[in-house]
Amino acid sequence: MKIIHFSDAHAGGPAEDWLAYLDKRWVGVFNFNFRRKFQHDLSMLEKTVTYVLDVKPDLAVCTGDITSTGQPGEFEKALKILAPLRDSQIPFIFIPGNHDCYVRHPKCVNAMKSAVRYLNRNRIDFDALPSVIKIGQIEFIIVNESFPTNLLSSCGYLRKNSADFIKRICSSNKTCPRVLIGHYPLFEDHPLLRIRHRLWGQKDVLNLLKDGKIDLSLCGHVHFPNSRINERGRGEICAGSVTRNASIAIIDYDDKKDIFNCENFSLKI
Repeated sequence: MKIIHFSDAHAGGPAEDWLAYLDKRWVGVFNFNFRRKFQHDLSMLEKTVTYVLDVKPDLAVCTGDITSTGQPGEFEKALKILAPLRDSQIPFIFIPGNHDCYVRHPKCVNAMKSAVRYLNRNRIDFDALPSVIKIGQIEFIIVNESFPTNLLSSCGYLRKNSADFIKRICSSNKTCPRVLIGHYPLFEDHPLLRIRHRLWGQKDVLNLLKDGKIDLSLCGHVHFPNSRINERGRGEICAGSVTRNASIAIIDYDDKKDIFNCENFSLKI
């Protein structure tokens, strides 16, 4: 089974209404106009879609942050690029990131929830998360970790109901590999240095990964691709930012050997 995993496209733009200057969106708009738009090349997302359509994997996964501030116009821009993949026969899972869940403004929240339904072909509803689905030989646990935060925070939260759901799924006998799909890495080597960017409440789920109850964690958030996997391909893969580093992750599961072969791949090659 082949999986192509990408993340963190960060489509951006101007403030779309005057209320954006009264909430966190003004921070994201400023950040995009003076930094992100010079670092992120949205044509790399187009290239990724073309690559996925050519390779025809068994599953494509996007672990969030397709926008910069979660505004409706940003979602429209990203969804227009992702539409050929969404309309293909390739199974596709999308989970939002912290930039997609940037503020509580109703228009932004509705745009995010609509994007989740649209990209997941109405199989997954944001308000019904966490959920679990089986595709091919693998069971996928899909969890939201992204919520609006204060001006200085980019943290995620694995809330108790989500952690309990994952623990309940993992308490049953495992008949096939389990893959967790979320936006944030479970591993955090520098919790104090990254206190504004880390995932909170992840310890019990991280232990499930270390104990083999979860075989693989797919995530984004960190823009530089990295992986922490053992000789059997168990562990965590961060795809990096597809638009900043042209990076995607390619995962092949060999069911006969029960091994994941994982690599971070650059579309610039």
